Amino acid sequence: MKKQLLTLGFLSSIVAFGQTFTDNFDSYTAGQKLCPQSAGAWTTWSNAPGGTEDVLVSSADASSGSNSLYFSTTAQAGGPTDLVRNFGVLNTGQFDMDFDIKVETGKAGYFNLQRNATIGQVWAMDCFFNDNGTITINNQNGLNFTGPTYTQNQWFNFKISINFNTNNWEVFIDNVSVGSFANPINQIASIDIYPTDQNAPYSCGYFIDDFHTVITPYTPPALNAAVNGLSFDQGLLAGNAVTPKVVVRNLGTTPITSFELDVDYNGNNINQTVTGLNLASLATTTVTMTGTMTLASGTMPMVATVSNVNGAGADMDANDDELSISLSPLTPAVGKMVVGEEGTGTWCQWCPRGAVFMDMMETKYEQYWAGIAVHNGDPMVVTVYDDGIGGLVSGYPSALVDRMSVIDPSEMEEDFLTRVQVAPKALITNGATWNATTRELKVSVSANFLSAATSSYKLGIALTEDEVTGTTGYSQSNAYAGGNNGIMGGFESLPNPVPAAQMVYDHVARAIEPSFTGYANSFPATVNMGETHTITATFVLPASWDETKIHIVGLLFNPTGKIDNAGKATITEAVTNGFVTGTDVTAGLNDLSQIDELVQVYPNPATSAVSVSLQIKEQSDITISVTDIAGKVISSKNYGQMNGASVITINTSNTPAGVYFVNVKMNNAITQKKVIIQ
Repeated sequence: MKKQLLTLGFLSSIVAFGQTFTDNFDSYTAGQKLCPQSAGAWTTWSNAPGGTEDVLVSSADASSGSNSLYFSTTAQAGGPTDLVRNFGVLNTGQFDMDFDIKVETGKAGYFNLQRNATIGQVWAMDCFFNDNGTITINNQNGLNFTGPTYTQNQWFNFKISINFNTNNWEVFIDNVSVGSFANPINQIASIDIYPTDQNAPYSCGYFIDDFHTVITPYTPPALNAAVNGLSFDQGLLAGNAVTPKVVVRNLGTTPITSFELDVDYNGNNINQTVTGLNLASLATTTVTMTGTMTLASGTMPMVATVSNVNGAGADMDANDDELSISLSPLTPAVGKMVVGEEGTGTWCQWCPRGAVFMDMMETKYEQYWAGIAVHNGDPMVVTVYDDGIGGLVSGYPSALVDRMSVIDPSEMEEDFLTRVQVAPKALITNGATWNATTRELKVSVSANFLSAATSSYKLGIALTEDEVTGTTGYSQSNAYAGGNNGIMGGFESLPNPVPAAQMVYDHVARAIEPSFTGYANSFPATVNMGETHTITATFVLPASWDETKIHIVGLLFNPTGKIDNAGKATITEAVTNGFVTGTDVTAGLNDLSQIDELVQVYPNPATSAVSVSLQIKEQSDITISVTDIAGKVISSKNYGQMNGASVITINTSNTPAGVYFVNVKMNNAITQKKVIIQ
């Protein structure tokens, strides 16, 4: 606990049931930095009161009295203002915090709660007052809470009430509860008020006044088990079968050896007895229930209850034996599948974030989500796909959900929840035939139209592969190594770079046919409701691809190039569906017009050597040459007849630094790849 403070414009005192802190900023001098005037009540991220991170006291507007604090930025990174109030590490008892806030029209506001005393390690909660008048709360585990609204350019009171014993985080707007959630990060140590915005154009402008906190400590009795968390890995969609996970915490002083759990939802109950424990005081255990519950439309509670602790019946504090969370599942549109495309690369130090959130989306929304990781500048690149994504994004990692606005991969869930409710123009079904001997995969993608359409719609076919591994060029650059940039799905415990032997890549884009934007003649000029139209394509899978890890993704593009709907199937599922004859969008197995997709060059930039990865569909005569920017041949070699997957290494240790071209000739087809040698 912070020591008692009594000075200037705030009051801090020990009350009967806790510690209260209030600051209305009225006794400070406007136009001067806050922290030096606050006698230690406030500091900054770098603990440098009076520095560039400190905030000026403002007299421009106030909820009460004459002064408030004003935060603003137009920089994507935010700041430089970065104001901090320390609470001490809190993970038991009750914490209440409220303040008045006024967000200027068309702008945004933000604050976060830090988990640990050492700032910058774990963000327990991020709260965005978005520029569209909505409030979003999330953290490094994903989206926690969204939905409440506020009126821009008008003062209102925001409050969060946290019961750490039951892990119930309740949000109030103007003293009216707007919902609650359980936070996987159930501990806080400070608030950080930092002007930033999660969406372009990154414009923040907001006032804060009448800041108030109450900390009510908790004294544990001898025997007390508390339900401290209730969640499930699956997404909050009506129709999803979810497996509840209950966190039980020992909030007594006696070790817990057994208890009973009940989970109730929509008239269904799961009961489970847990034994064989030795749960120490303040420790937690997570119990995955053995049954599932199907989420239903409408708002209703899911309730977890712990009882019969250590076989002794009721424990000594009934107030924390039950945790109720309010569920309001969204109802997905019938037959809807949303596509998430991520621009990534092994060279990209921030791209582990994309891998983590892509896997999270697959876990939560598998039957409604098709994830595609489009690699750039590494052995997994598919040039035509990479070029298409590269024209839509400005950096890596970036993500597109149904090819809508470019976002960070951490924001895919919000866009998904919007798109999954939009009724599709047509239902997509994938069919296939598979020859394990020749490794020929023939794919059909059929669109059954739910409403009339035109020839401006297009179909396309993508292939992805999970659990891709390799050696050279597969090591993953990792900015999260050592935890300096926070927790990121385990990457914080891995080195930089992560050795290829430790990396497994999922959702890897392997092919897209016939182009990034689909087949131009997929449909006739007029398409009537109820009609079905089909395109087909033929692929020969390289021996290095695992056909059991391949997904076929059928894509339906609307006239603006956005993805209207999709279908996803394994090869086995598509074969079961059956191959449907349609318009063939590939020219056949003997046509090497797609040679560009079969060749990758890495690393790029290179130093002592360049690797040329070949995925050859059929027996071909291979010649590789290197030319400079003026067309002068630096080296050339004929490698004879080759087939399947192989990697050829070209020594460039004596090649002067500059821009070069690697030219690969397969029979009569030629492709050229630019490479920079340093």
